[in-house]
Amino acid sequence: MRPRRRGAPSGSRLRAVPARSRVTVRRGSSLPRQATLAAALRQSRDALGRLEDELEAVERHIFEGTPARENIEALYALKQKLMTLKHATGPLQEYIGKLHGGRVPEICQMTQEYFRDIADHLQRLNQSIDSQRDMVTTAISVNLTMIQVSESETMKRLAACAALVAVPTLIAGIYGMNFKHMPELGWIFGYPMAIGMMVVIDIYLFTRFRKAKWL
Repeated sequence: MRPRRRGAPSGSRLRAVPARSRVTVRRGSSLPRQATLAAALRQSRDALGRLEDELEAVERHIFEGTPARENIEALYALKQKLMTLKHATGPLQEYIGKLHGGRVPEICQMTQEYFRDIADHLQRLNQSIDSQRDMVTTAISVNLTMIQVSESETMKRLAACAALVAVPTLIAGIYGMNFKHMPELGWIFGYPMAIGMMVVIDIYLFTRFRKAKWL
């Protein structure tokens, strides 16, 4: 038998080296997966931030008098983008949940805390997406309400203008029938009285409409 050299590793140490190497391989083999998930999560957050900025811009346009059709088109396009982002992050949350709870693959046992943290971030991200979708729906309802308010204001103005025109038309129609027994037709102040009545009544109606903010 050849004597074992001093400082040479024993059999137990030799057996321990492959075990440590296997642990290193397990940890190293999950690094690409972690990097991919981190990049996907970062890109999803950036995309959601851009969509939030777009929603804020559309909300400002709603109250700045931008045509309603443009606002509706922008809101529906924004809602479609949020739906696409939800379809990308929703299934990912389900898959990540399987990597940190219960029975997991051996390769993922050393990274359960990391995947739990990723799952928490994905949950908050999906909640933010749902919140943005609700805000888009609310913005659409507000835009439709603004359209109805604008139409109501227009109808009020038209009704006020019609009333201002109707009164002189009524008076002129009565005295334009040319009946024989109409004392005002032969009266010297008949014409000034008719014009004066038209002007006074229209001024009164105009004042009332202005106070009611119909004009």
